[in-house]
Amino acid sequence: MDRGSHGEELGRIIDGAAIARRIRDKLAGEVEALAASGVVPGLAVILVGDDPASAVYVASKERACAEAGMNGLTIRLPATTTQRDLLDQVRALNDDPSIHGILVQMPLPKQIDPDTVIRAIDPTKDVDGFHPINVGKLLIGEEDGFAPCTPAGVQELLVQSGVNTLGKDIVLIGRSNIVGKPMAALLLQDHLGANATVTICHRYTRDLAAHTRRADILIAAAGRPKLVTADMVKQGVVVIDVGINRVSDASAPKGYRLVGDVDFDAVRPLASQITPVPKGVGPMTIAMLMKNTVRAAAMHAARVSALRGVAIGEMA
Repeated sequence: MDRGSHGEELGRIIDGAAIARRIRDKLAGEVEALAASGVVPGLAVILVGDDPASAVYVASKERACAEAGMNGLTIRLPATTTQRDLLDQVRALNDDPSIHGILVQMPLPKQIDPDTVIRAIDPTKDVDGFHPINVGKLLIGEEDGFAPCTPAGVQELLVQSGVNTLGKDIVLIGRSNIVGKPMAALLLQDHLGANATVTICHRYTRDLAAHTRRADILIAAAGRPKLVTADMVKQGVVVIDVGINRVSDASAPKGYRLVGDVDFDAVRPLASQITPVPKGVGPMTIAMLMKNTVRAAAMHAARVSALRGVAIGEMA
């Protein structure tokens, strides 16, 4: 453990940026091997409108694809795009054999229903893991689907940091379809980085602190800055902070700074391990998106190979 300015022990920081870099370096080797067999993993990202945060995130994905040697395609559409036009773009990508992963950046303009768009994506190319088929596969423990990138990244952080989840009490704050629900499903499975006893808390949970204080591992994904305070955790807890919140800060160059759902400075002395914001969970989300895309490409190559084998067998 590190020590603070007054000599107190501080929880070890889980360096999500470093772990994500190791994953992406490994993926680059897998991409090279696939490319040698004639398959270059392709990820298509559709960005509708000009939301600044979405644009930054999409740019990060573009860089990650280029660094890994993948085929990265970004389709930028105006905010006035109709739902029909967007669905036409998705269907064209579904039919494109060079594209193995499709991601439609959220949020979408109000005239477009996100659920309809998600359902239009080919489940075998749904590298965001939001299609109902992939959600169902995750829930029942099937391993040929795709898990959402942020929960998958959190699980990878726990594994890579040597955190034992077997039989541990894990408390999740937040029940979104993007993080909370799939995170719970992942942690309940019978495999490495799971087998936990999971509690999901949300805005109607009574006495939130009573739940968080018994957590061996606390995962905060509520979208509320510094929601978790020192009196809400026990000594030795592992804290994973998924929240990314902008708070005003006149001293910062941009007039704001990013903070998590956890009061980092107050909670760290009690934690055994803790993720920072930024450079904690955030880099893992993109790393797992790359991992899902490479896996989708490998699965596509296997299906094509199997079909060729059948065709050759029929001709024999």
